[in-house]
Amino acid sequence: MNRFIVVLLLFVGSIAAEAQEIVWETNVKKAIEVSNKTKKPLLLFFTGSDWCGWCIRLQKEVLKTAEFTKWAKENVVLVELDFPRRSNQTDEIKKQNNELQQAFGIQGFPTVVFAKATTKDGKVSFEGLGNTGYVAGGTSAWLAVANGFLKK
Repeated sequence: MNRFIVVLLLFVGSIAAEAQEIVWETNVKKAIEVSNKTKKPLLLFFTGSDWCGWCIRLQKEVLKTAEFTKWAKENVVLVELDFPRRSNQTDEIKKQNNELQQAFGIQGFPTVVFAKATTKDGKVSFEGLGNTGYVAGGTSAWLAVANGFLKK
């Protein structure tokens, strides 16, 4: 019985550790460097993390699951562009997030944009691959939509 509990705890611990291994960049320049090195597109997550109910639901149902973690590691570079109401951000991050919100025409949260980025003469250009928000049906339904953008 004790052996079963130990094995169960190790299994649950390994799943939790795997789910925590993904990195959400907040600096888009750094994310672009990683994207260019790995040849993976950016997944730009525009969120209101501390006030947007649909953003919180998307996080819970999709973005914090083991299935999403595995998919993200193989397919994209993650970027969180947050617009919190109660949490503080640096002026640099606020400016960056506002500029990207305007550049992509983001009008509601959550919005997830898939894009490729190139830098030439210090200027960044984005090629949009598609965008989505909350998708009912959990992780597999959301990933089906995401994969549709990445296959183009």
